[in-house]
Amino acid sequence: MILLQDIQDNVKTGWELFDRLSLKFFIRLGINLVSVFVLIRFIYYPSYKNREYFFTFFILNLVIFLVTFLMNKVEMSMGAAFGLFACFGILRYRTEDISIKDMTYLFLVIAMGLITAVAKGGWDELILINFIILLITLLLETNILIKKELAKSIQYENIEMIKPENHAKLLEDLKQRTGLDIHRFSITKVDFLRDTASIRIYYHESKNANTFSA
Repeated sequence: MILLQDIQDNVKTGWELFDRLSLKFFIRLGINLVSVFVLIRFIYYPSYKNREYFFTFFILNLVIFLVTFLMNKVEMSMGAAFGLFACFGILRYRTEDISIKDMTYLFLVIAMGLITAVAKGGWDELILINFIILLITLLLETNILIKKELAKSIQYENIEMIKPENHAKLLEDLKQRTGLDIHRFSITKVDFLRDTASIRIYYHESKNANTFSA
């Protein structure tokens, strides 16, 4: 009987805790999860075909939403919360080999979690804010506002071609070797011991852009 009473007390305590989470919490959580899902599944993934950060993006967003929503019950400004978790996200991945675009999406999922958790206003305002973020991100990922430029780093072995007077020939050689419509490049590193150079090439997205792997 004592064991049964303890179980009933624990269940009752769990339901009381659940009841303390208002409808506001679940509405904001739903808006947050739907927004992040649209961002990652329908904007990020079609452009980069990279599933490596799916888990990171979703879990980081969810944890930040939950923690900031609970912290919002005490006196804490949105600026302080945003600064705290933005620094956490950037410092955590500063030593990882993460691209600028991936870092941008990391910042977006952090921002969405913070905005949805602590921003004042109704659910309709939160939907509008997240919609604006998603819309602008989608437009920037397409060629509607600006022609999309991609970049890759490659190792180039013809060291003579890195001389300034041979840059026109180097550009043509890079185009022929990669099959990409390269419009500019930058020489990032030269290794005279191995007679190689690290070159970052820039090209606009095309049908064959994703077929080349540096």
